[in-house]
Amino acid sequence: MKVDMHFHLEEGPYSLRWLSRTVQALASTEFDLADQFGRSSLEYIEHVSNQLSSRMQQGCFSEEWLDRYLTTGRARGIQAFGVVDHLYRFRECRPYYEKHMLLDDSEIGKLQRKWLDQVCVASIADFVNFISEAKKTRPDLALGIEADFFEGGEEELRELLAGYEWDYIIGSVHFLEGWGFDNPETRSEFDHLDPLPTYAKYFELLRQACASGLFDIIAHPDNLKVFGFRPENEQELLSLYHSVAKEMIANGVATEVNTGLAYRYPIEESCPSPMFLSVIAEYHVPITLSSDSHFPDDIGTLLDEAAAAVTERGYTELTIFRERKPIKLAIGN
Repeated sequence: MKVDMHFHLEEGPYSLRWLSRTVQALASTEFDLADQFGRSSLEYIEHVSNQLSSRMQQGCFSEEWLDRYLTTGRARGIQAFGVVDHLYRFRECRPYYEKHMLLDDSEIGKLQRKWLDQVCVASIADFVNFISEAKKTRPDLALGIEADFFEGGEEELRELLAGYEWDYIIGSVHFLEGWGFDNPETRSEFDHLDPLPTYAKYFELLRQACASGLFDIIAHPDNLKVFGFRPENEQELLSLYHSVAKEMIANGVATEVNTGLAYRYPIEESCPSPMFLSVIAEYHVPITLSSDSHFPDDIGTLLDEAAAAVTERGYTELTIFRERKPIKLAIGN
């Protein structure tokens, strides 16, 4: 079975590039309409323009937008879906990020304050209610959340996540000492960092996230490499790979092969790396697959390659979650 347990209905920050990318997604998931109208016809452009207007008015929590992901994914052989949203998208969770992110008057702080203003625009209740209702007629759909882990923020995060009927909770590390390292606007910070001690800090946060008891899945477990930041000899990271894999299995936490970095970022490699995936397989850490798509035309991207990678390392099953309980599914079509 092919699964995609990590896709997003929307992200931001909002820009003309985001608008253009939304148009591309609409056009790419209209299926036969381009042939019906002809891509260079005024009628086709008017149709796509109307679709964009509708998308903007309805927002991302609409059945029409959700079904573009599901219809496209099913056509690509996906049989189990997990939709998540980033916790920082929700106004109710903003104080958590304001406490732990660098938002001072430094250059990075100003950039991140602007970014948070741009992306923190939705309500967690609206998201949960929409997906919970959609699940009633879409049995292949699960409700998840992707929550950033900050050292010392465990109890705050536990309270934020409580009271919602999640199928699973994904834990991720996107910040080091308050700096969002996957933001292209702050990429220059890597120029001042030594890879080994920086990776040691990153993997210590991953280890704490595994041990926190908050998460069912650890997302993209080596995404610190997003812009190519990694020791020249990856073997130097092996002890860190082993320590995190041990922590995953000790705490009953699954992880994912996340293809998002492979097709959307300069590193052009899935998470975890082939070497890290071999270590994860050595410890028999439960594994799932994720495209981390942010637009419906990207759903399922490179998942066949991801499935082949885990199969080559001895996996015969993927793990999905329903009501916080793991379910094993045989890999295959």
